[in-house]
Amino acid sequence: MSDILKKIISTKRDEILQRKKNIPLRSLENSIKSIPKPRGFKKNLLNSVGRGLPAIIAECKRASPSKGIICKNYDPADVANQYQIAGASCVSVLTDVNYFQGADQHLDAAKRACSLPILRKDFMIDPYQIVESRNIGADCILLIAACLSVSQIKELASLSCALGMDVLVEAHDSEELEIAMAVPDAIIGINNRNLKTFETDINTSIELKKLVPDSELLVTESGITSSEHIKTLKENGINSFLVGEAFMKTDRPGEALKTLFNLVHS
Repeated sequence: MSDILKKIISTKRDEILQRKKNIPLRSLENSIKSIPKPRGFKKNLLNSVGRGLPAIIAECKRASPSKGIICKNYDPADVANQYQIAGASCVSVLTDVNYFQGADQHLDAAKRACSLPILRKDFMIDPYQIVESRNIGADCILLIAACLSVSQIKELASLSCALGMDVLVEAHDSEELEIAMAVPDAIIGINNRNLKTFETDINTSIELKKLVPDSELLVTESGITSSEHIKTLKENGINSFLVGEAFMKTDRPGEALKTLFNLVHS
Protein backbone atom coordinates (compact mmCIF):
# COMPACT_ATOMS: atom_id res chain seq x y z
CA MET A 1 0.00 0.00 0.00
CA SER A 2 1.38 3.42 -0.92
CA ASP A 3 1.96 6.07 1.76
CA ILE A 4 -0.95 8.22 0.57
CA LEU A 5 -3.27 5.20 0.52
CA LYS A 6 -2.19 4.25 4.06
CA LYS A 7 -2.91 7.80 5.18
CA ILE A 8 -6.34 7.81 3.51
CA ILE A 9 -7.31 4.47 5.07
CA SER A 10 -6.16 5.60 8.52
CA THR A 11 -8.30 8.72 8.21
CA LYS A 12 -11.19 6.63 6.90
CA ARG A 13 -11.14 4.36 9.97
CA ASP A 14 -11.51 7.38 12.24
CA GLU A 15 -14.27 8.78 10.05
CA ILE A 16 -16.23 5.51 10.15
CA LEU A 17 -16.04 5.36 13.94
CA GLN A 18 -17.56 8.82 14.12
CA ARG A 19 -20.24 7.97 11.56
CA LYS A 20 -21.25 4.90 13.54
CA LYS A 21 -21.71 7.09 16.60
CA ASN A 22 -23.79 9.61 14.64
CA ILE A 23 -26.01 7.07 12.87
CA PRO A 24 -26.07 3.50 14.26
CA LEU A 25 -26.02 0.61 11.78
CA ARG A 26 -29.54 -0.44 12.80
CA SER A 27 -30.90 2.97 11.79
CA LEU A 28 -29.29 2.69 8.36
CA GLU A 29 -30.68 -0.81 7.88
CA ASN A 30 -34.18 0.40 8.74
CA SER A 31 -33.91 3.37 6.34
CA ILE A 32 -32.99 1.11 3.42
CA LYS A 33 -36.45 -0.46 3.46
CA SER A 34 -38.02 2.68 2.02
CA ILE A 35 -35.42 3.30 -0.71
CA PRO A 36 -36.20 2.36 -4.37
CA LYS A 37 -34.28 -0.64 -5.67
CA PRO A 38 -30.89 0.08 -7.25
CA ARG A 39 -30.56 1.01 -10.91
CA GLY A 40 -28.63 -1.62 -12.86
CA PHE A 41 -25.08 -0.31 -13.06
CA LYS A 42 -23.43 -3.34 -14.68
CA LYS A 43 -26.51 -3.85 -16.84
CA ASN A 44 -26.19 -0.33 -18.29
CA LEU A 45 -22.52 -0.86 -19.13
CA LEU A 46 -23.25 -4.19 -20.81
CA ASN A 47 -26.12 -2.64 -22.76
CA SER A 48 -23.79 0.02 -24.17
CA VAL A 49 -21.14 -2.54 -25.12
CA GLY A 50 -23.81 -4.76 -26.67
CA ARG A 51 -24.93 -1.88 -28.88
CA GLY A 52 -21.38 -1.28 -30.08
CA LEU A 53 -21.03 1.92 -28.05
CA PRO A 54 -18.31 2.86 -25.56
CA ALA A 55 -19.54 2.14 -22.02
CA ILE A 56 -18.67 5.37 -20.21
CA ILE A 57 -18.62 5.84 -16.45
CA ALA A 58 -18.33 9.63 -16.21
CA GLU A 59 -17.07 10.97 -12.91
CA CYS A 60 -18.18 13.86 -10.71
CA LYS A 61 -15.04 14.96 -8.90
CA ARG A 62 -14.11 18.23 -7.21
CA ALA A 63 -10.52 17.54 -6.15
CA SER A 64 -7.82 14.90 -5.70
CA PRO A 65 -4.79 14.48 -3.40
CA SER A 66 -2.37 14.72 -6.33
CA LYS A 67 -3.98 17.60 -8.26
CA GLY A 68 -5.77 19.62 -5.58
CA ILE A 69 -8.89 21.48 -6.74
CA ILE A 70 -9.90 20.29 -10.21
CA CYS A 71 -13.30 21.99 -10.48
CA LYS A 72 -13.85 25.30 -8.67
CA ASN A 73 -17.58 25.75 -9.34
CA TYR A 74 -18.54 22.17 -8.56
CA ASP A 75 -22.21 21.25 -9.01
CA PRO A 76 -22.61 17.45 -9.12
CA ALA A 77 -26.28 17.67 -10.09
CA ASP A 78 -25.51 19.81 -13.13
CA VAL A 79 -22.53 17.64 -14.08
CA ALA A 80 -24.51 14.39 -13.81
CA ASN A 81 -27.26 15.88 -15.99
CA GLN A 82 -24.69 16.98 -18.57
CA TYR A 83 -23.19 13.49 -18.59
CA GLN A 84 -26.55 11.85 -19.22
CA ILE A 85 -27.33 14.20 -22.12
CA ALA A 86 -23.85 13.60 -23.57
CA GLY A 87 -24.29 9.83 -23.63
CA ALA A 88 -22.69 8.43 -20.48
CA SER A 89 -23.75 4.93 -19.44
CA CYS A 90 -23.24 5.51 -15.70
CA VAL A 91 -22.00 8.18 -13.30
CA SER A 92 -19.33 7.95 -10.60
CA VAL A 93 -19.43 10.33 -7.64
CA LEU A 94 -16.58 10.93 -5.18
CA THR A 95 -17.90 10.98 -1.62
CA ASP A 96 -14.59 11.02 0.30
CA VAL A 97 -14.53 14.24 2.32
CA ASN A 98 -10.95 14.68 3.51
CA TYR A 99 -8.92 13.98 0.37
CA PHE A 100 -11.32 14.52 -2.54
CA GLN A 101 -13.62 17.18 -1.04
CA GLY A 102 -16.61 14.96 -1.77
CA ALA A 103 -19.77 14.35 0.25
CA ASP A 104 -22.65 11.90 0.49
CA GLN A 105 -24.91 14.78 -0.53
CA HIS A 106 -23.07 14.99 -3.86
CA LEU A 107 -24.18 11.46 -4.71
CA ASP A 108 -27.74 12.21 -3.70
CA ALA A 109 -27.75 15.36 -5.83
CA ALA A 110 -26.34 13.53 -8.86
CA LYS A 111 -28.86 10.72 -8.54
CA ARG A 112 -31.80 13.11 -8.36
CA ALA A 113 -30.55 15.00 -11.44
CA CYS A 114 -30.32 12.02 -13.82
CA SER A 115 -31.70 8.54 -14.42
CA LEU A 116 -28.29 6.85 -14.79
CA PRO A 117 -26.93 4.35 -12.23
CA ILE A 118 -24.46 5.84 -9.74
CA LEU A 119 -21.17 4.47 -8.42
CA ARG A 120 -20.14 5.57 -4.94
CA LYS A 121 -16.42 6.28 -5.33
CA ASP A 122 -14.88 6.03 -1.89
CA PHE A 123 -12.54 3.89 0.18
CA MET A 124 -14.63 0.98 1.41
CA ILE A 125 -13.14 -0.91 4.36
CA ASP A 126 -16.10 -1.65 6.64
CA PRO A 127 -19.51 -3.33 6.17
CA TYR A 128 -21.08 -0.21 7.69
CA GLN A 129 -20.08 1.73 4.56
CA ILE A 130 -21.83 -0.77 2.31
CA VAL A 131 -25.14 -0.36 4.14
CA GLU A 132 -24.51 3.39 4.20
CA SER A 133 -23.91 3.38 0.41
CA ARG A 134 -27.26 1.73 -0.21
CA ASN A 135 -28.87 4.21 2.15
CA ILE A 136 -27.58 7.24 0.24
CA GLY A 137 -28.67 5.80 -3.11
CA ALA A 138 -25.58 4.12 -4.56
CA ASP A 139 -26.21 1.53 -7.26
CA CYS A 140 -22.62 0.26 -7.28
CA ILE A 141 -19.70 0.44 -4.88
CA LEU A 142 -15.95 0.44 -5.39
CA LEU A 143 -13.61 -2.04 -3.72
CA ILE A 144 -9.90 -1.28 -4.08
CA ALA A 145 -7.83 -4.46 -3.93
CA ALA A 146 -4.71 -2.52 -2.90
CA CYS A 147 -6.19 -1.62 0.49
CA LEU A 148 -8.25 -4.72 1.33
CA SER A 149 -7.54 -8.33 2.24
CA VAL A 150 -9.12 -11.11 0.17
CA SER A 151 -11.50 -11.91 3.04
CA GLN A 152 -12.54 -8.25 3.30
CA ILE A 153 -13.25 -8.05 -0.42
CA LYS A 154 -15.38 -11.20 -0.28
CA GLU A 155 -17.31 -9.94 2.76
CA LEU A 156 -17.96 -6.47 1.35
CA ALA A 157 -18.83 -7.75 -2.13
CA SER A 158 -21.22 -10.33 -0.72
CA LEU A 159 -23.03 -7.73 1.38
CA SER A 160 -23.25 -5.35 -1.59
CA CYS A 161 -24.77 -8.09 -3.72
CA ALA A 162 -27.26 -8.96 -0.97
CA LEU A 163 -28.37 -5.32 -0.95
CA GLY A 164 -28.81 -5.31 -4.73
CA MET A 165 -25.78 -3.19 -5.60
CA ASP A 166 -23.15 -4.01 -8.22
CA VAL A 167 -19.46 -4.13 -7.32
CA LEU A 168 -16.48 -2.65 -9.16
CA VAL A 169 -13.26 -4.28 -7.93
CA GLU A 170 -10.21 -2.20 -8.80
CA ALA A 171 -6.80 -3.74 -9.55
CA HIS A 172 -3.44 -2.16 -10.33
CA ASP A 173 -1.41 -5.30 -11.13
CA SER A 174 -1.72 -9.00 -11.96
CA GLU A 175 -1.93 -10.11 -8.31
CA GLU A 176 -4.80 -7.76 -7.56
CA LEU A 177 -6.42 -8.72 -10.86
CA GLU A 178 -6.58 -12.37 -9.77
CA ILE A 179 -8.37 -11.30 -6.61
CA ALA A 180 -10.83 -9.15 -8.58
CA MET A 181 -11.66 -11.96 -10.99
CA ALA A 182 -12.46 -14.27 -8.09
CA VAL A 183 -15.37 -12.03 -6.99
CA PRO A 184 -18.65 -13.36 -8.46
CA ASP A 185 -20.33 -11.00 -10.97
CA ALA A 186 -17.86 -8.20 -10.25
CA ILE A 187 -17.01 -5.49 -12.74
CA ILE A 188 -13.23 -5.62 -13.15
CA GLY A 189 -11.56 -2.22 -12.94
CA ILE A 190 -7.97 -1.73 -14.05
CA ASN A 191 -6.47 1.47 -12.70
CA ASN A 192 -3.71 2.86 -14.90
CA ARG A 193 -2.29 4.93 -12.03
CA ASN A 194 0.90 3.79 -10.32
CA LEU A 195 0.11 4.17 -6.61
CA LYS A 196 3.74 4.93 -5.74
CA THR A 197 4.51 7.54 -8.40
CA PHE A 198 0.91 8.58 -9.26
CA GLU A 199 1.91 8.49 -12.93
CA THR A 200 -0.61 6.97 -15.36
CA ASP A 201 -0.02 4.67 -18.32
CA ILE A 202 -2.87 3.15 -20.36
CA ASN A 203 -0.58 0.24 -21.25
CA THR A 204 -1.34 -1.08 -17.75
CA SER A 205 -4.88 -1.84 -18.93
CA ILE A 206 -3.72 -3.16 -22.29
CA GLU A 207 -1.29 -5.63 -20.70
CA LEU A 208 -3.61 -6.79 -17.91
CA LYS A 209 -6.51 -7.18 -20.37
CA LYS A 210 -4.60 -10.16 -21.80
CA LEU A 211 -5.20 -11.99 -18.51
CA VAL A 212 -8.94 -11.34 -18.43
CA PRO A 213 -11.44 -13.67 -20.15
CA ASP A 214 -13.70 -11.98 -22.70
CA SER A 215 -16.67 -13.03 -20.57
CA GLU A 216 -15.65 -10.52 -17.87
CA LEU A 217 -16.70 -6.86 -17.97
CA LEU A 218 -13.49 -4.84 -17.78
CA VAL A 219 -13.30 -1.09 -17.17
CA THR A 220 -10.14 0.94 -17.72
CA GLU A 221 -9.60 3.80 -15.25
CA SER A 222 -7.33 6.87 -14.91
CA GLY A 223 -5.10 8.73 -17.33
CA ILE A 224 -7.54 8.62 -20.26
CA THR A 225 -7.20 12.11 -21.69
CA SER A 226 -7.28 11.94 -25.50
CA SER A 227 -9.20 10.42 -28.37
CA GLU A 228 -5.98 8.62 -29.28
CA HIS A 229 -6.09 6.88 -25.88
CA ILE A 230 -9.68 5.78 -26.57
CA LYS A 231 -8.76 4.54 -30.04
CA THR A 232 -5.77 2.55 -28.73
CA LEU A 233 -7.76 1.00 -25.89
CA LYS A 234 -10.62 0.01 -28.20
CA GLU A 235 -8.16 -1.54 -30.65
CA ASN A 236 -7.01 -3.71 -27.75
CA GLY A 237 -10.51 -4.92 -26.96
CA ILE A 238 -11.32 -2.48 -24.15
CA ASN A 239 -14.72 -0.82 -24.52
CA SER A 240 -15.58 0.39 -21.00
CA PHE A 241 -14.03 3.52 -19.55
CA LEU A 242 -14.06 5.48 -16.29
CA VAL A 243 -13.09 9.08 -16.97
CA GLY A 244 -13.30 12.04 -14.63
CA GLU A 245 -10.46 14.54 -14.58
CA ALA A 246 -10.44 15.06 -18.36
CA PHE A 247 -14.06 16.22 -18.08
CA MET A 248 -14.02 17.99 -14.72
CA LYS A 249 -11.18 20.38 -15.56
CA THR A 250 -13.33 21.92 -18.32
CA ASP A 251 -16.25 24.35 -18.03
CA ARG A 252 -18.61 21.94 -19.83
CA PRO A 253 -17.97 18.34 -18.73
CA GLY A 254 -20.73 16.99 -20.97
CA GLU A 255 -19.27 18.61 -24.07
CA ALA A 256 -15.83 17.32 -23.09
CA LEU A 257 -17.26 13.80 -22.90
CA LYS A 258 -18.78 14.07 -26.38
CA THR A 259 -15.56 15.45 -27.83
CA LEU A 260 -13.34 12.80 -26.26
CA PHE A 261 -15.42 9.89 -27.52
CA ASN A 262 -16.93 11.22 -30.76
CA LEU A 263 -13.57 12.15 -32.25
CA VAL A 264 -12.77 8.45 -32.39
CA HIS A 265 -15.50 7.94 -34.99
CA SER A 266 -14.57 10.89 -37.23
